[in-house]
Amino acid sequence: MNTSTRNTSTRNKASLRRGFRRTALAVAVLTGVATSTVVAAPRATAAHDRPELRQAIQEFVDAGYAGIQLRVHDERGEWAGSAGVRKLGGTAKPPTNGHFRIGSTTKTFVATLVLQLVADGKLGLDSPVAGHLPGFGLNPEITVRMLLGHTSGLPDFVADPVVPGIPWQGEEWVANRFHTHQPEDLVRLALTGPPRFAPGTSWSYSNTNYVLAKLLIEKITGRPYGEEMKRRIFQPLGLADTVVPGAWSGMPSPYAHAYYRYLDDGQWKTIDVTRQNPSWISAAGEMISTTEDLHKFFSALQKGELVPAPLLAEMRETHPDSAGFFGRYGLGQYVLDTGADCAGPVLNHNGSNNGYGALMYSTPDGSKTMTASITTGDAPINQAEVFPAELKKLLDVVFCGG
Repeated sequence: MNTSTRNTSTRNKASLRRGFRRTALAVAVLTGVATSTVVAAPRATAAHDRPELRQAIQEFVDAGYAGIQLRVHDERGEWAGSAGVRKLGGTAKPPTNGHFRIGSTTKTFVATLVLQLVADGKLGLDSPVAGHLPGFGLNPEITVRMLLGHTSGLPDFVADPVVPGIPWQGEEWVANRFHTHQPEDLVRLALTGPPRFAPGTSWSYSNTNYVLAKLLIEKITGRPYGEEMKRRIFQPLGLADTVVPGAWSGMPSPYAHAYYRYLDDGQWKTIDVTRQNPSWISAAGEMISTTEDLHKFFSALQKGELVPAPLLAEMRETHPDSAGFFGRYGLGQYVLDTGADCAGPVLNHNGSNNGYGALMYSTPDGSKTMTASITTGDAPINQAEVFPAELKKLLDVVFCGG
């Protein structure tokens, strides 16, 4: 490698590191250190050891997470492993075929389904949403594209400073974690606040956009969006372990337990939150899946098997104001530039619910994917520092040969 190439490589990696420092994933609270062992993937394509991957997931556990399961598909085949524990106080490892809540990774599924309706001519990408959902008094300039790309300017019913919001953290969320919310009520709650900006003039992540996308799917198809998701995406791809739970608080087996640490009357308390009603986040982050199903879905999407090439290109067109920790946002996914010395652009959409974190990454051709689940426990930790550092190391190993 000559000096010019080496300097370029150093700059690219430095740029990637700076991107990781911008913000942190909103996973709930982190967990205690536990013993780590790797479990072979149930359907591994080759019996090969990946010590660099074993080390990367062990470092998540050493940093305070209760458990992690990781699946990588690349030129060396399929590898799946786990570290930590399935349940606090136990010794069994998280199952590598375990179910988990995927949080905002749900948005990529929803965006894909909406774009399938666009491809079928049932919906226009630049059609006003208000024409299909007249009951909310939406600004007629808000289009379908703006919902999927977070450029609508709509306030967020979860964490908008000018909207009361619904309980999503702390003692209040714990007390209400089995309450059922209606998606229409979530939208109306968001609309009690003023718009963040005029439609299409800027970018701001808002869960309200994807609850409206769910309602739009149901209005156009005449079916619950969970049924439409199953018919159009789950069944064709064989995603037998992916669930749209609605108000169901259960978790299919097998799974690793997830925990939430919060202040209760001035004292720190940790509870098992594996069971929780995800209707508070609806189609913006409710789904349950596995690392294998996320791999199948995201690889198929990037290969052009779910939406036509022109619409896949639209998904990858990013907004300049959206630059942050995961890259820049397109339609239902981020594009992270890892640099020419790594994998180049990497598509992704991570997510979290209290107790769970989900990772989903792929190269543009779908040939290399990384999917993972992280469960939290009872250890106090500075999440804003720890998560970006551990994720950066993991991405370096998988996509940069680090």
